[in-house]
Amino acid sequence: MTDKDIQDAPQDDSSQNTAGEPVGADRLPRTIWWEDDSVRLIDQSRLPLVGDILQCDTHEGVCWAIKGMAVRGAPALGVAAALGVAVWAQNEAGEIEEMQQFLDEMGKVVEAITQTRPTAVNLFWGAERMLVLAYDNRDLSLSELRALIVQEAKNMVAEDEARNRALGLHGAELLEPGSKILTHCNAGSLATAFFGTALGVIFSAHEQGKIEHVWVDETRPVMQGARLTAWELMMAGVPCALITDNMSASIMRGGGVDAIVVGADRIAANGDTANKIGTYGLAVLAKQHNIPFYIAAPTSTVDLTIGSGDEIPIEERDHDEVTGVTWSAVLEAPSAEETRVFDALTKESAHEFGFGRGHKLQVSRKGGSFQFDGWARIAPVNVPVFNPAFDVTPAEFITAIITERGVIRPDASGSYEFPLGAICMGSGGLHELGQTT
Repeated sequence: MTDKDIQDAPQDDSSQNTAGEPVGADRLPRTIWWEDDSVRLIDQSRLPLVGDILQCDTHEGVCWAIKGMAVRGAPALGVAAALGVAVWAQNEAGEIEEMQQFLDEMGKVVEAITQTRPTAVNLFWGAERMLVLAYDNRDLSLSELRALIVQEAKNMVAEDEARNRALGLHGAELLEPGSKILTHCNAGSLATAFFGTALGVIFSAHEQGKIEHVWVDETRPVMQGARLTAWELMMAGVPCALITDNMSASIMRGGGVDAIVVGADRIAANGDTANKIGTYGLAVLAKQHNIPFYIAAPTSTVDLTIGSGDEIPIEERDHDEVTGVTWSAVLEAPSAEETRVFDALTKESAHEFGFGRGHKLQVSRKGGSFQFDGWARIAPVNVPVFNPAFDVTPAEFITAIITERGVIRPDASGSYEFPLGAICMGSGGLHELGQTT
């Protein structure tokens, strides 16, 4: 796996101003794509102050990127899973000569990818869609099958963007001119192949002149709101303000929020929805203050294999996310003398400082500057920690679910019925609504 600068990431140029420059969401770089027989993706773990592009030539590299949250967000994980299988087929399976061996080994790759993170159902959907494709086309030659797998993964990148743009337009119809929106975590372009889900709604509404302001929850402990959502909205020219997570209730009470729009990592058959930790609290507050609470997610996020949110597995992450602060920045040394010091430290490779109490700092060269990656403890050593990455919002708190197929509202009982033909995925296999394939 290698990296380069985010400036090299491709941008969408379908929407441009009179000077030929992208406008709105189209100013954003693409999140993940296929290039030169490898998977390229923005390293989101270091945004917004460090913009690296990772190049993954093996499926293990893609797995590493998923585990380390270099790529995250349910739709982006679905695409990453498919591309991970494709890069294995293209670069690692060349010596396999028998079809059954190829399928067996591909099954192991799919298992490795789906074990990286447990909650986002799109991850399973993306990987197993590729496995189903391979079994359905096992009559092809291996070279033909490998080419088909790569093309299918590339198709999924384009499909994801198309779904998100359709979803955004459906969601924008729910908002009135002058809307003040609150969002949590990052369900923007970075959480998808391109354009976004919850932020896709906001981007579309902003293009229609409907957005007055967006409140951005910081989203402890990994700060996806502060690091990613705020960056995307500012890049797209959407008026916004960053707030700490515990400010939302007060802003709602003061009349500063007209609607809440968030994404989803898995939606159960009854509409119960898993999303970033803190979402459930916002839904309760929204109901108390009579504010619409919308989920924006593609139908690939729906999991009909589970009846309710009680069955959704919740990932618990590293305690370091709670007990300390991770930061990255590219800085120029403030003087010639300090430049010589850092040059000496990083002459051979990155330099790691040895601090007590677990504090970490690594310095490496970055062009004519230096990249700093650090972790600083803010909690007592050995303090017990509970760090669930997601919570579940019951369907009764959700005003509507916005999908690429339209807006779905609950029935009289408060449950949701999803449109026929939506492809849904559970960890037990690929399903189509009302039909097991």
